[in-house]
Amino acid sequence: MTIDRVVLAFAGAMILVSLLLGYLGFTTVAFVLLAFIGLNLLQSAFTGFCPLAIILKKMGFKTGCAFN
Repeated sequence: MTIDRVVLAFAGAMILVSLLLGYLGFTTVAFVLLAFIGLNLLQSAFTGFCPLAIILKKMGFKTGCAFN
């Protein structure tokens, strides 16, 4: 898997986790987590900076088109 796909899979998994937290009654935590995920995805789309991509690159994952 490339870094791009891992970042997308991780973001999707975190969104599902936040939905589960909201369902279980932790609405404030879920809202903050969703806001953080959304803001991070939005800023990385414009700047190309993603902390997870940097970590994955150091771990040896192949680079993709979005995060070099």
